[in-house]
Amino acid sequence: MTAPDDRALTEAGLAPGGRGRVLVIACGALAHEILALKRANGWNHLDLACLPAIWHNHPERIAPGLREAVGRHRAGYGTILVAYADCGTGGALARTCAELGVEMIEGPHCYAFFDGLDAFAARAEDELTAFYLTDFLARQFDAFVWRPLGLDRHPDLIEAYFGNYDRLVYLAQTEDPALDARARDCAARLGLAYERRPTGYGDLARFLAARA
Repeated sequence: MTAPDDRALTEAGLAPGGRGRVLVIACGALAHEILALKRANGWNHLDLACLPAIWHNHPERIAPGLREAVGRHRAGYGTILVAYADCGTGGALARTCAELGVEMIEGPHCYAFFDGLDAFAARAEDELTAFYLTDFLARQFDAFVWRPLGLDRHPDLIEAYFGNYDRLVYLAQTEDPALDARARDCAARLGLAYERRPTGYGDLARFLAARA
């Protein structure tokens, strides 16, 4: 199974392909990482479905969208796993998963589980003024940040939105100089110091390995 391009993952998500017995329902922003883990570990019994990644900008859509996806796919799989953290749903996603009897990864957002929940929590006080990117968000910075905030039309708003930040931390899942350059450019556009932190797949890999 090959992930579609980032624009499709952002706007439409991903329908499951294959005939596995375990289905992972994930944010479209995690598709490349989950498929890479599937290939690396030979998890041929695992299928992936994704909800649109842009729902991170509309978190009220995530829990209802997950409910609909579980209802649509439950009959075809013995196990359904949810590769979403809370992601701004205010606990609604966890309550929906508990009601539906499906397990989700722990954490407030993907930055935390890529970094590792313990490590992220230990750094939390020192990084209150940090703005985070992942591989996907480095590629899709314009779609998720620059255009939705109107910075393409009103760059004078950068100070209003980012004046309380002092750095951009790129949590890198892969070793990719081109993505490093993109993330560095994002920091420059926002007027922030730049830090790259290689995380790999963090707790996402451990979550799937223990259950896949």
